[in-house]
Amino acid sequence: MAYSFKGAISFGLIYIPITLHNAVQSNQIGFNLIEKNTMSRVRYKKTCQDCDGREVKQKDIVKGYEYEEGKYVIFTNDDFEKIKSKRDKNIIIEAFVQLSEIDPVYYDRPYYVVPEKGAERAFALLKEAMEADGRAGIARSVLGAKETLVALRVKNGVMYLNTMHFHEEIRPAPYLSPEIELQEQELSLASALIAAMAKPFEPENYVDEYRQKIERAIAAKIQGKEIVVREEDDFNPALDLMTALQESLSRYETNARA
Repeated sequence: MAYSFKGAISFGLIYIPITLHNAVQSNQIGFNLIEKNTMSRVRYKKTCQDCDGREVKQKDIVKGYEYEEGKYVIFTNDDFEKIKSKRDKNIIIEAFVQLSEIDPVYYDRPYYVVPEKGAERAFALLKEAMEADGRAGIARSVLGAKETLVALRVKNGVMYLNTMHFHEEIRPAPYLSPEIELQEQELSLASALIAAMAKPFEPENYVDEYRQKIERAIAAKIQGKEIVVREEDDFNPALDLMTALQESLSRYETNARA
């Protein structure tokens, strides 16, 4: 499996060479943009302000920083690598925190952490100690051309690295609940409904049903068929809260007995 990053994890005087591997993949169905009259692919041509419409080849495109209007300094990938210190190229753990203290809103993209040959023992030691204590290692590293906050965590013997959002990147909540006096019966029914719907989290049971519908629609279109609109029951927002709770609980209890 190709790796996305090669470096090392460091904590105290322990140094563990590792590689990072993507933990997720996109299963999104790709659609092309088509000109509807000719049924021809729409193409985008890269050009520039002073190119007179000439297409610019990818090998001639570089990164530039505009320090004055119309004046740029050019940065290559080698330039970015030269700027990085050994610290920037490695994942130096600054603190171990309780995993439960990290709000999931801070998580971004997950990677699998794999030790390099010869580093397996130190890696196993760190991994087992972290999982036993329920702790995550917080570090900063330069991935690509951007410093990134990361969390190293372990679950079921597998170490993950999650890139994280910095605190200043998190927007404030757009809605804060006002003080609302709830009835004891409402809370009791809500708790009972939650308990009736409770089950272990089994991620394999949750599939992308909308993607499956698109796949069936594509197959139908290829066969020259029209997409059939399926009739579905409407939600009933007219029910008052207490009635909705009672009917919902009754429905789940009936299904549980069936």
